[in-house]
Amino acid sequence: YRILAGYFSTEQLDIFFASFRIPDLVFELLITGALTSSFIPIYIQYQNSKEDLRINVSSIINVICLVLIGCIIILLLFLNPLIYLITPGYSSTKINEIITYSRFLLIGQLPFLVVGNILTGIGQANKIFLLSALAPIIYNLGIIISIILFAGSLHLLAPVVGVILGAVLFFVVQLPLLAKSDFNYSFILRKTEGLRKFVRITIPRIVSVLVAQIDATVDLTLTTFLGAGSYTIFYFAQHFQLLPVSVIGISFGQASLPYLSEIYNEGKIEEFKKIIIDSILNLFFLVIPISSFFILARIPLVRLFFGGEKFDWGSTVQTAITLSFFSFSIPAHSIYYFLTRCYYAFLDTKTPFFVGLASILINTAISLFFIMILKLPVWSLAISFSISMTMNSAVLFYLLYKKLGGMNLSLLLTESAKICFAALSSAVFSYYLMKLLDGLVFDTTRTINVFFLVAAVLFAFVSLYSFLSWILNVREMYLITKLLIKAREYRNRIVELYTTYE
Repeated sequence: YRILAGYFSTEQLDIFFASFRIPDLVFELLITGALTSSFIPIYIQYQNSKEDLRINVSSIINVICLVLIGCIIILLLFLNPLIYLITPGYSSTKINEIITYSRFLLIGQLPFLVVGNILTGIGQANKIFLLSALAPIIYNLGIIISIILFAGSLHLLAPVVGVILGAVLFFVVQLPLLAKSDFNYSFILRKTEGLRKFVRITIPRIVSVLVAQIDATVDLTLTTFLGAGSYTIFYFAQHFQLLPVSVIGISFGQASLPYLSEIYNEGKIEEFKKIIIDSILNLFFLVIPISSFFILARIPLVRLFFGGEKFDWGSTVQTAITLSFFSFSIPAHSIYYFLTRCYYAFLDTKTPFFVGLASILINTAISLFFIMILKLPVWSLAISFSISMTMNSAVLFYLLYKKLGGMNLSLLLTESAKICFAALSSAVFSYYLMKLLDGLVFDTTRTINVFFLVAAVLFAFVSLYSFLSWILNVREMYLITKLLIKAREYRNRIVELYTTYE
């Protein structure tokens, strides 16, 4: 992102990021919606029989590819009116550029990225991780190299070409996985039990992803009314906020499902309830300080990660404000993924879906009110997201609390209050320390000194937060090592559970 911000203005990046909206929607439906939710469990289920594996997995892959081809053809036919519909505030020139780049991405990037992720799933099912880990790095390198070499001549087309090149490399570098795995691909399509199971599992998940993608599209639509660069500011702030959510919240949520399912299926309800409270507190202990640090150090963080030659001070300030409002949702957003897995553990996918749908409708309504009625800037979209996400997680927890006949709320509230106090106190101290160091010790007109400033303030923040947690006897301070051990236990149980579950 920093390289993009260095070569292109925020107005140009609006076009670039908006061009991904339709291709990303298809990608999320096929990969996040279909592939990640059921492909690996089904693959593992048939792994003991090469013939069953070949027939079932080949049929699943071919269905995904057929749906992909169908989506691409339909979208290419209706792309013009669709882009005009979702970007009403842009000029015709800007919209035509988005249409052109979207076509390139639909044809050149999307197929390789989807098939590449199928190969990633095959590699993970066979416990081959090296190539799958290298593929995203090579994908990003393709984009970076293309920008550096061709931005001067191809302009905004350079990163688009880089994305296509990166997607091709992402696919090619993982081709050896087919030879190393126990799977032999066949061009067949049979109504096998594996395919029926795949469809049955994925349809509810696809609907959930579709609703979320519609919400993301509404955000794009609203930013088109806020002036040049608004979508880039929103995009940068949102994706920076997602970093701790992805690394901690999503990873923990995904890893916890097998263990939660096993505990619930064994009828250990009291242990199940204890795990919920402990896990939420462990997540809070990690993400509440991150949320606080993002808010206090918003300006230097944005400068460090997005500061480029064409990313001006006004864009920096707007992105920082937007990031700070997004950061309020980090704790709720992080536990959301764990709470949904608690429902999945007793085979309830409807409750998270309907609560999520209500949350998205609330987010959309508040966003429309802020932008169309109050005429607030882009940071108001971050406020509406934080409100709706906090409500989402709160309702999920409340319904879970009622379903399980109560949990240890006093422990949750007491420990959460301690964590919040430690994080807030550390943030206030670190903020004034940052103000003192900025200019007095570090000349922050240079990027390297911004890095040293952030590092120094982060060290002080973590040290004080750890000290206060110890003084306040925050139990998560001592349980954090158990959290890491538990995470390893979760991973160890995944394969075993997937072969017997469902």
